[in-house]
Amino acid sequence: MLELDDIQHILLTRTPAVTGRYEFLSFDDPAGGRAWLTALLDRVQSAADVCATMDSSQRWVTLAFTWNGLRALGVPEQALATFPDEFREGMAARADILGDTGANHPDNWVGGLAGDDLHAIAILFARTEAERQRCTTEHEKLVVGCPGVRVLSFLDLNATPPFNYAHDHFGFRDRLSQPAIEGAGEDPTPGSGAPLQPGEFILGYPDEEGPPRGQPQPEILSRNGSYMAYRRLQEHVGAFRDFLREHADTPDGQELLAAKLMGRWRSGAPLVLSPDRDDPELGADPSRNNDFNYKEMDPHGYAVPLGAHARRLNPRDTAVHMNRRRMIRRGATYGSALPPDASDDGADRGIAAFIICASLVRQFEFAQNVWMNDKSFHELGNEHDPICGTQDGTLEFTVPKRPIRRVFASLPAFTTLKGGAYFFLPGISALRYLAGLDSPEVTS
Repeated sequence: MLELDDIQHILLTRTPAVTGRYEFLSFDDPAGGRAWLTALLDRVQSAADVCATMDSSQRWVTLAFTWNGLRALGVPEQALATFPDEFREGMAARADILGDTGANHPDNWVGGLAGDDLHAIAILFARTEAERQRCTTEHEKLVVGCPGVRVLSFLDLNATPPFNYAHDHFGFRDRLSQPAIEGAGEDPTPGSGAPLQPGEFILGYPDEEGPPRGQPQPEILSRNGSYMAYRRLQEHVGAFRDFLREHADTPDGQELLAAKLMGRWRSGAPLVLSPDRDDPELGADPSRNNDFNYKEMDPHGYAVPLGAHARRLNPRDTAVHMNRRRMIRRGATYGSALPPDASDDGADRGIAAFIICASLVRQFEFAQNVWMNDKSFHELGNEHDPICGTQDGTLEFTVPKRPIRRVFASLPAFTTLKGGAYFFLPGISALRYLAGLDSPEVTS
């Protein structure tokens, strides 16, 4: 039985937010960091809280910490040593493994996200812009009153409402394929697979291979927690539109090429089920828009190219051990929309997402290294993920077609990684444990 009242809401629920802010913090003084956390404890909602108050809540708060942040709060060294190596090292130190090279390298990240003094993130989603402003003002006052607590940077969000059906700046409907978790009370949509064991995403529970093992200690710190990989991707909308116009003569041809790159039409309709034209009704129907496979319905990639973004990030029945690779995705867009047909204006816009999983190596890092940035994925030879993979102008994108396939050479980068980090998402009890680290009961 999932302890819904002890799991932070972001892990299991989506909220109807239309705006928000991420604030990245540093703790120069452990007592100040714990005072900041203590003041926010009653504002962090559990999954049970959100389910009970979804219609009336105006804002939703989530807190998470880097390994350096746990140390800065005063977590004992023997407990810190029980966390996995990848989390202790942090995302920036694992750039080569993740394929974060060239323009995506941590040397080019913004907001202090590559530094060792990144200690925490406060995630605020709000129903209205007025509520976001009110909450950020209150948080500013709180930070001022906590000695040694600094805001390194922040990112304001502007998710396209309603949040459950957000589109990215390229115009694609996002977050359509999410795993269902056993015991979470949500039935999987057709084609999404059976509910997975909760230990694939939440620490302290059985996973697809059996009972929990190798959990960070003490148990109160790890139970009902998870790991989050944060990725801020700038989307080069102007470059994407230019590429479509350069390689397709008609508006319909441009839409088809965009769908081939992504693996779905902008409405969310899957190419496997609607290979020739967009079908918005299909894209909006959760009982149909995920109900397909690749091995039987599109083995050669004539509908969805073998290297398309959606096919790489969710290979479905063409991947082995797929149930052990699934991830939960949350996030929102940031930056103003580029008007239709406008030239690139140089503004920073994109998507700032969290990938939530129980194992950063087995789930997130595998997806980055093998699915997104392996040139030989599906034996393609010289391709990365065309949307989110690292591009240096030397790679290709192949569209299978009878009688002759089409190969797009010198693919440009449509996204650039502007920052990232590994966070630990504690349960509610663990947040209380962290806030009380200076008490005799915790330190003894």
